[in-house]
Amino acid sequence: MKIIKQILTICFLLSLYSCNKSSEVTFETQVSETYRPIYHFTPSKGWMNDPNGLIFIDGEYHLFYQYYPDSTVWGPMHWGHAVSKDLVNWEELPIALYPDSLGYIFSGSAVFDAENSSGLGTAENPPVVAIYTYHDMAGEKSGAKDYQKQAIAYSLDKGRTWTKYEGNPVLPNQGIKDFRDPKVSQIIEADGNKRWIMTLAVLDRIQFFGSSDLKDWTLLSEFGQGIGAHGGVWECPDLLPFTTPDGKQKWVLLVSLNPGGPQNGSATQYFIGDFQNGTFTPDDTMIRWLDYGPDNYAGVTWANLPKEQNRTLFIGWMSNWLYAQRVPTKTWRSAMTIPRELSLFDVDGTLLVKSSPAEELLALRLQAISLSGKESLLPSEAVEILAEVDNEDHFQLKFSNELGEELLISKEMGLVTIDRRQAGKADFHPDFSAAHAAPMSWKAKNLRIFLDASSIELFVNEGELVLTSLLFPSTPWKKVEIGYGLDEVQLYPLKKP
Repeated sequence: MKIIKQILTICFLLSLYSCNKSSEVTFETQVSETYRPIYHFTPSKGWMNDPNGLIFIDGEYHLFYQYYPDSTVWGPMHWGHAVSKDLVNWEELPIALYPDSLGYIFSGSAVFDAENSSGLGTAENPPVVAIYTYHDMAGEKSGAKDYQKQAIAYSLDKGRTWTKYEGNPVLPNQGIKDFRDPKVSQIIEADGNKRWIMTLAVLDRIQFFGSSDLKDWTLLSEFGQGIGAHGGVWECPDLLPFTTPDGKQKWVLLVSLNPGGPQNGSATQYFIGDFQNGTFTPDDTMIRWLDYGPDNYAGVTWANLPKEQNRTLFIGWMSNWLYAQRVPTKTWRSAMTIPRELSLFDVDGTLLVKSSPAEELLALRLQAISLSGKESLLPSEAVEILAEVDNEDHFQLKFSNELGEELLISKEMGLVTIDRRQAGKADFHPDFSAAHAAPMSWKAKNLRIFLDASSIELFVNEGELVLTSLLFPSTPWKKVEIGYGLDEVQLYPLKKP
């Protein structure tokens, strides 16, 4: 009898040891307001869309954004403002730019004019210069075509306060109704001279302008008519230099498009090629999408990053114009994606852009939970999941709650899919309830998933393929189930910044 008891005791202890750690997990909400993200940036109130004026100044990442503080739907655009020292903890600051007699403040960019080429600062205190679009709403309603024009403002206190240039606009309209979203950067030309380059969205194409002082601009070239996706108007461009895996220099041109994306509505395409003498020449006419999910739009990159960072840092608006003004949030609308690092990689001789989660996000992780079984409870709305893929052709993972709502991630027949058809509230727009798929012809090796109160971001092979999707479950996701094709699954609870 004693031996039997010892055997039973050993078996019980072994069973405890071998138990899936999910038995130790209990759900504890971190959400302060229904659907408000825990670690994605959202404004405290009001409407937000495109990121603007991204710039790094003296240890701070500045995030400006399209903002309307008086409603949760689009209205007279301002530039909202937030700063962070680590891309995780964001401090919302007072509004940076307000509408005025020239119009609403639409999207744009910001640069550090280190040599005071604009004359708006001094050699001892060079200015930060914002370049943005004025949108004259009265002009648009009158039927005029020239209601958008480019202007500048400057800051002499590291972006905290701004003065609009008295000579605005610096780039008048050419008689084209969609003439907006200037992204400015400084390049060193073959002769060693520096020149400011403005990349501007103009109806269904991109125009490049050059300037020596940020105030007088000359048209250099056009790109895009008949090339790429053209289901809607082109917006929010960005021109970026990269080094290829074999050490060559290439330029990437980001162009957001609305509508006409791969999942309907908004999306961002990109072109890879060369930029010389003010002209962009693509390597091919292939249509490439930065993110195959429905909810990453108008993203651009940070200017003035320290050279030692040696990276291209991106963030996007996590929504879609199809339904952005109708999602079921109350006091605020819209969030930004997590910040991502862009680079080039090669698939069988074809260059593509990789979008990897910024390394700073590792600071959010709490102690890992290894999922040795097929399912686990979730600790909160904020989790990161890592999984190795042991079947490159077929895998599945499912999130669910006690109401039977489900969110599926899978790969079948060469398509990676996020299926939100049964994932909660969707009656606010007929296009929201859908499964969104992306083609992946190369091998899937691993998954990295960021789940928040109202979103999921899926990175395959650390960002070789990305899908971003909004979600509005009726109650939070409480359980994750590993279907098949995945191994060595780890779950990280993420702390609230």
